[in-house]
Amino acid sequence: MNPNKQRNRKGKKKRNWWILTPLIILLILIVSIGSYAAYVFFGVKNNVDGKMYESVSAIDSNLTQKKLDDRENLNILLLGIDADSEESGRSDAMMVMSLKPETDEMTLVSIPRDTRTTIIGRGTEDKINHAFAFGGPDMAIETVENFLGIDLDFFVRINMEGLEELVDELGTITINNELEFSQGGYQFPLGPIDLNGDMTMNYVRMRKQDPDGDFGRTERQRKVIEGIINEGATISNATRIVEFTDILGNNMGTNLEFNDMLTLLQHYRNTRRNFESYQIQGSGTMINNIYYYLVPDEEIIKVREMIES
Repeated sequence: MNPNKQRNRKGKKKRNWWILTPLIILLILIVSIGSYAAYVFFGVKNNVDGKMYESVSAIDSNLTQKKLDDRENLNILLLGIDADSEESGRSDAMMVMSLKPETDEMTLVSIPRDTRTTIIGRGTEDKINHAFAFGGPDMAIETVENFLGIDLDFFVRINMEGLEELVDELGTITINNELEFSQGGYQFPLGPIDLNGDMTMNYVRMRKQDPDGDFGRTERQRKVIEGIINEGATISNATRIVEFTDILGNNMGTNLEFNDMLTLLQHYRNTRRNFESYQIQGSGTMINNIYYYLVPDEEIIKVREMIES
């Protein structure tokens, strides 16, 4: 054989390997990334649909789906449960979060837990936070809808004890503290502060040093929720996303399915840019030796307009 032809063939083979090598590396990367993306996707989906999802009859899922598809305003009931058993605990915190994608606005309205209203399904006047204890999320949803005259599209309940683990997974959350105090061995100065899980629990538990009492505590709960939303929206490490939803699955229940969350991420994420919070106003009174918070009709109308505008 002609030695020049042999050299040409060897050179051609060598040149072919230089072409193939990066293609093989690229293929390996694509397969690896694809497998990793699948791990993240199905890991989160399994945690959401398998551990967190709770079906409720009080919300028309077809109507909610249409609102999602049309990018309409959504109202989400947030329930902070004060006991380890989510099914028997009272809702220590009760808030309505409204997402408004057209104006990129988010409104968080706190309902005082001692608010006196009709408990739907029982027909009795009682504290609004008892609704969850009496009849779970369905009764809580129907009671809040009746109280404010609004439609709710989703609900989220979280065991307040699970906040510590949740915040620690995020690392820290940042909130703007408006009352200087100490609690649980921690100092909470005025201004922006970073909170880990244990600090967060002490921050929301304090009541005795707050001149606004339970209302001040509710305001701090709102700040913590805002901090969790802001920090959660910045999660970039994919493994943390799976771990984050795994923790949520152990401490949270919702009628949001995984696909609903994807839609919220795509079309409602920017609503957090313009965040407004409000505490429903009223007055306290004693009825049959029990403390209640009475909300006048004009305040309910004001809040309804705030949510629906």
